[in-house]
Amino acid sequence: MIVVVLSVTPERLRGVLTRWLLEVSTGVYVGRVTARVREHIWDRIVDDVAQGRALMVWSRRGEQGLGIRVHNHSWDVVDSDGLTLMRRPLKSQRHQAGGGAGPAQVLGIDEIVEETGDVAASTKRRQQSIVGRRRRYLNAVERRHQSGSAAT
Repeated sequence: MIVVVLSVTPERLRGVLTRWLLEVSTGVYVGRVTARVREHIWDRIVDDVAQGRALMVWSRRGEQGLGIRVHNHSWDVVDSDGLTLMRRPLKSQRHQAGGGAGPAQVLGIDEIVEETGDVAASTKRRQQSIVGRRRRYLNAVERRHQSGSAAT
């Protein structure tokens, strides 16, 4: 089985892929093909993808049971003692490459803490966002209490 994920690709490539694979969501294709067809599909993707990005995952024998290929992607596929891992570039490398915050480069709060080491600031941001949500949204008991106090 293979899974292909495309972003910012020409329509003709999407049409070609539907010959062998089923498009289950926009830019996401799945199917069961032979290794020869898989290689042909990957070659076609690399030739036609232009400025877009492509990722292919397929099942294979081994410890993880899958293989991964990427094209024009900010993350790299790395083999580490027989395990396939995805290496995300450091924040400084992303800025040097001139890349903005693309979909693969958006960092969560844990990654920000990891890169900056500012645990206090991240904790304060989390608390503020929770407090902000509580201020905007009242539960049923709070709404009854407010409406009861407004009536008196």
